[in-house]
Amino acid sequence: MIRDLFKKNSHKAVTIPSEEAKNDVPEGLMTKCPACKEIILTKDLMKTAKVCPKCDHHFKMTAWERVDCLFDKDTFEPMDSHLQTENPLRFPSYTEKVKSDAAKTGLNEAVLTGVGKIGGCEVAVAIMDSHFRMGSMGSVVGEKITRAVEKATEKNIPVLIFSASGGARMQEGVLSLMQMAKTSVALKRHSDKGLLFISIMTYPTTGGVSASFASVGDINLAEPKALIGFAGRRVIEQTVREKLPEDFQTAEFLLEHGQVDAVIHRCDMAEELAKLLKLHEREGN
Repeated sequence: MIRDLFKKNSHKAVTIPSEEAKNDVPEGLMTKCPACKEIILTKDLMKTAKVCPKCDHHFKMTAWERVDCLFDKDTFEPMDSHLQTENPLRFPSYTEKVKSDAAKTGLNEAVLTGVGKIGGCEVAVAIMDSHFRMGSMGSVVGEKITRAVEKATEKNIPVLIFSASGGARMQEGVLSLMQMAKTSVALKRHSDKGLLFISIMTYPTTGGVSASFASVGDINLAEPKALIGFAGRRVIEQTVREKLPEDFQTAEFLLEHGQVDAVIHRCDMAEELAKLLKLHEREGN
């Protein structure tokens, strides 16, 4: 009789939920942290600006999620949402993939640009979104960032750029690489007027983006543990024939070596930006 009791308990312990029971859990209700494997209610994760409450891992954010976290309520106005990417090299399936990402993200390209206020200070901003073609920089991305910088120059206000990119977009070839120079020239003209540019590097900031506008801010900030670099780790190791430090190409490594001015926790970003903008506020703005 005792043996039968243990058999029943053992049977219950290995019972697999039916497919019907699994489907009762709404999709997206829970999110698993890739760093500590903690299971978090998605709604609770959104309350912490998509930062894991257990290990502090910073999840990737969409451009609009950043707007909600940073800008004073109802002050952000998007720009150039009408610009559309072409397929100049007639790269197979490229147009279809761009359209698919546009439908998924609600963006016209991998960057959202506009003007708004942070802590009462007016700024122009470009926020890259890695959910759109891995945030790669094509001709429209470069054009939108350039126009945002030019708008800031015209209005005599600071410009902020949040980088989240895998680099230049190979499907557009040299047209993509040209954006590195175009955005940098616009920022030089902005700087010549004595205006502030704050670059904020998030996970990931790599390739042509890291080698152009992302690294030339008057103030360079980064989120914790953000991947920042040009070439990949293995490529560098094979080139220099040395084993690189474990934290190589992280925000903390760059801070230690003077390439980043500060590593700012996402939950503190709006407050810290507001302080910096107030410190550099010009008369009449």
